[in-house]
Order: sequence, then C-alpha cells, then structure tokens
Amino acid sequence: MASHAPDRFLRLNSVLDRTGLSRATLYRKIQAGTFPKQVKLAERCCGWRESAIEEWLQNPMFYEVSD
Repeated sequence: MASHAPDRFLRLNSVLDRTGLSRATLYRKIQAGTFPKQVKLAERCCGWRESAIEEWLQNPMFYEVSD
C-alpha cells in the first residue's frame, strides 16, 4: 500500500521560481482564471498548493481554474 504524501503549500517566491513567471504575469493569470488561485493560510499569508502548481506546469497553455 503506497502512502500519499500531504500537499505542501508554496509561497510566492517558490511559485515564481518554478513557473518562470513574473509577479505581474502571475497575478494577471490568476485574474483571468488561467493560473491556480492562492489559498489564504493566515491573515497576511497566502500560498499555493504544490499539486495545483504541478498540474499547471503539465499544460500551462490550456489550464483553466475549475470551481
């Protein structure tokens, strides 16, 4: 039986490093629904699920956020 590792949260700089996007482009893509939305972790702290970023990296041209 394989154990499933818990999803990690990535902070902004890690997401920018992995994707190669600029900060402005990342937020523009979030607004357009073509990049995963961030998750609020605390009052002044947000992050992205690592699995969502990996999914986006698989096919960034055709990624769309599903509700």
